[in-house]
Amino acid sequence: MQIQKILVPVGVVVLLVVAYREYSWAGVAMALSLVVTWILLHFTRMLQVMKRATNRPIGSVASAVMLNAKLKPGVTLLHVVAMTKSLGLLQSPKDSQPEFYRWTDGTQSHVTCEFKDGKLVQWTLERPVQPDTDSPVSGA
Repeated sequence: MQIQKILVPVGVVVLLVVAYREYSWAGVAMALSLVVTWILLHFTRMLQVMKRATNRPIGSVASAVMLNAKLKPGVTLLHVVAMTKSLGLLQSPKDSQPEFYRWTDGTQSHVTCEFKDGKLVQWTLERPVQPDTDSPVSGA
């Protein structure tokens, strides 16, 4: 279980209790306004990322090699969608863990990312095989 699922609600409750003990109901009102502001900022960021992703085809990225260089373990799916400005193409069965998403660029190179509980665990870059043009032509 993720520790954030426990710590965030506990932190909010502790903030409300401390605010009440120090400043009475005015403190609770201020603490609640801070919590609501934090939630709205997170929601606004999520909507902005999704709004930018609507303008691109699903699973597309400008450069798979650059995406591969920018990825780090532990980043969220929302962060990867923000980097690519595109939703990933789901490769795994829906609602199963881990989730696999793929982003492909114009050269058919693609990055397949594995997410466990919304966090990036690992990824692989695959590039198409390029024909060797430097070798001499045989048989002539």
